[in-house]
Amino acid sequence: MAAGIFILGMLLTGFGFLIYLLPKLFATLAALFFFFLGAGCIVMGLKLLWVQHKLDKLSRDEGGDYRENVRIRVEEHYEQ
Repeated sequence: MAAGIFILGMLLTGFGFLIYLLPKLFATLAALFFFFLGAGCIVMGLKLLWVQHKLDKLSRDEGGDYRENVRIRVEEHYEQ
């Protein structure tokens, strides 16, 4: 356990020192990370919109608003 914490501390210290020495590199890496993350979200959103469009088109082609075995009740027809 202590060795793991020591190694983690060494890694964090080294990483912090690298950020201190090369801030431009890490800023570029962070910018690329967020750019690709945003592009992935855009692609996923477009996929969802495409699937939703396909499902809406299928539901429209199934025959409209007709539902079998459905009764519509209005309150004035209920006995109290």
